[in-house]
Amino acid sequence: MNTNTCFCGFRDDYANCCGKVHANLAIAITAEQLMRSRYSAFVLANGNYLMQSHHSSTRPLKDKKAIIKWAKSVTWVKLEIIAKTKGTKHDEEGTVTFNAYYYENGKLKVIHEKSVFKKEHGHWTYLGIAT
Repeated sequence: MNTNTCFCGFRDDYANCCGKVHANLAIAITAEQLMRSRYSAFVLANGNYLMQSHHSSTRPLKDKKAIIKWAKSVTWVKLEIIAKTKGTKHDEEGTVTFNAYYYENGKLKVIHEKSVFKKEHGHWTYLGIAT
């Protein structure tokens, strides 16, 4: 039995979980799976994947270096999925509400967000924060 878990806290080790999605974005068949892969990309400071998995209409290309710098400056602790709506392989949109815990300057902090995901070119992408 494999006791390793991916950075996202799901299923298997990184290579068999988010690593596969990082190698091929189309593998994420649900919005939650894409959300988890994006969390792992923050843990790894994988700016290319964060940009690639961001919907083209809201992609912050000029912020890539700042995102990488910040992701490397904190210590990621865990991802907690709180709720989700739609986002199945048959949907075109969905939301995932989560808490992402990290240490910054010695203090435990949390990002609490309800993220919106939308398919683009047949695969899931991060659209932005729900309003």
